[in-house]
Amino acid sequence: MRSRYTAFVVGDVRHLLDTWHPGTRPDELALDPAQRWTGLKILSVEAGGKTDARGAVEFRASWRQGGQQAVLHERSRFVRQSGRWWYLDGRVDPS
Repeated sequence: MRSRYTAFVVGDVRHLLDTWHPGTRPDELALDPAQRWTGLKILSVEAGGKTDARGAVEFRASWRQGGQQAVLHERSRFVRQSGRWWYLDGRVDPS
């Protein structure tokens, strides 16, 4: 989760795609260079240990763009396959 957030901060599209599960990964991904990610707060972690095959992370990531500031509140799902963790998808909380 933290590596994916960092990839958003530095604009590393390749890392985001490389850590996205092939079954749910988009063909391409475009990031807005004007959007600045300013903080990450992990709210909860479900499973995701050494012996788990699935896990979830709930987080809030703050960002700003121009004069606008906002927070993305998401619950991301991950799966372990072939000895590594993959991002599956996320459910965004509209609040």
